[in-house]
Amino acid sequence: MNKFLAVVKREYVQRVRSKFFVVMTVLGPVLLLVFTVVPGMLLSKKFGDTRIAVIDQTDGTKLYEAVREALTKRDHNFQGVSASSVAESANSNTKERLEKAGKSMTGSFFVAQAKLDHRSLAEVQAELNQRIGRNELDGYLVIPADILQNSDSKTSYFGRNVNDVFTKEQIEQRLNRAISRQRLIDNGVAERKLDDLSKPVDLIAYPINEKGEQGTKDSGAGFAMVFALAFLIYITVLLYGQVVLGAVVEEKETRIAEILFSSVRSFTLMLGKLIGVSLVALTQMTIWGLAFGALSVWGITVLQQRMGIEELSLPHLPPFFLVYFFLFFALGYFVYATIYLLVGSMVTTTQEGGQVALPIVFMLVAALYMSFPVIRSPNSAFAFWVSMIPFFSPITMLVRIVSQQPPLWQIALSLVIGVVTVVGLLWLAARIYRVGMLMYGKKATIPEVLRWVKQA
Repeated sequence: MNKFLAVVKREYVQRVRSKFFVVMTVLGPVLLLVFTVVPGMLLSKKFGDTRIAVIDQTDGTKLYEAVREALTKRDHNFQGVSASSVAESANSNTKERLEKAGKSMTGSFFVAQAKLDHRSLAEVQAELNQRIGRNELDGYLVIPADILQNSDSKTSYFGRNVNDVFTKEQIEQRLNRAISRQRLIDNGVAERKLDDLSKPVDLIAYPINEKGEQGTKDSGAGFAMVFALAFLIYITVLLYGQVVLGAVVEEKETRIAEILFSSVRSFTLMLGKLIGVSLVALTQMTIWGLAFGALSVWGITVLQQRMGIEELSLPHLPPFFLVYFFLFFALGYFVYATIYLLVGSMVTTTQEGGQVALPIVFMLVAALYMSFPVIRSPNSAFAFWVSMIPFFSPITMLVRIVSQQPPLWQIALSLVIGVVTVVGLLWLAARIYRVGMLMYGKKATIPEVLRWVKQA
């Protein structure tokens, strides 16, 4: 036990006292601030008005006023960050967040009518093209005469920057809104009823357990936590996996382990290195977590002061889910950390280990992709087996728990298999490391590694 603690202390103290640890510990919250506050500042900034002309070819140019009002009317959905958006941001997927970000960065529309006045469409377009060339206009819309009668009719947009997909999408959405509204009015729907009739319906989901009991309203925060777990495991593996690998390889490069083997068992040495580096990771992540918490409190306080919000409602998560979250996070970290230990016991340099360890990241990505069919059918045979495989279970089992909680014995079995896998990989890495350390001039091929395991 004393030898094990000595190895842990050496691994921990050596790395915590290093300049790299201090720099990264300080730099982490700074980078977090840069990558959270700066994008928020950019998203709150409007990048100018879009000047658009409208060529309305309908009878009596009856669509122009409706189109102008739709384009110039302020879209309250994208005026900035709201209390509901804070609580629901975890539920939005990447595409939705990207769309909202682009829309929030888009400025207002300045709309003017381009009348034909007995001129041909080509002549008016030529004039507007010249105005765009002189930077007097950003673009123009051409509305065909039969747009209200023919559902297959299409409008055209000509502009300087047609690759601005966010502005183009807003124009399309608001134009469709105006045309649909006018079509309904033309077909006898009272204008004063249109807003009430076209108001969207919100869908509220309530879970039902196996006993037929109804739960509280689902906020979708559980799935956000699953992907947060996957992201945390991914980050910790990227940051500290190479550290674990380097901790094993450094004795190989200096041949110190030959002396260590005379006083400490290889399994104790591997376990000490794993725990020591893990404590370093825990220390650094705790500091980052406290910094993140402080920044979050500060950000919420500023948000409340600027928007006059007394209280922000955050998604509620049951206590048992938080317990499972930390259990499977720890399991995921140690499973992949021991894989790095195994790789480090086989290779001779850190550079070589980095190349061999590349598939480890692919396994994490594969686990994330496997979670999608698990979401659709959490009690299927596929979901059961992928939640039992220790390389995927930290993510897939948590998805099952969020979707439709499996029996407790399955959760326990998944955790036990994961722990056994960690111990087995640690034992295997120790045997390979002991023999490989004493072997000179031989490459760690698969047949050679199997021979080392039998010889140890």
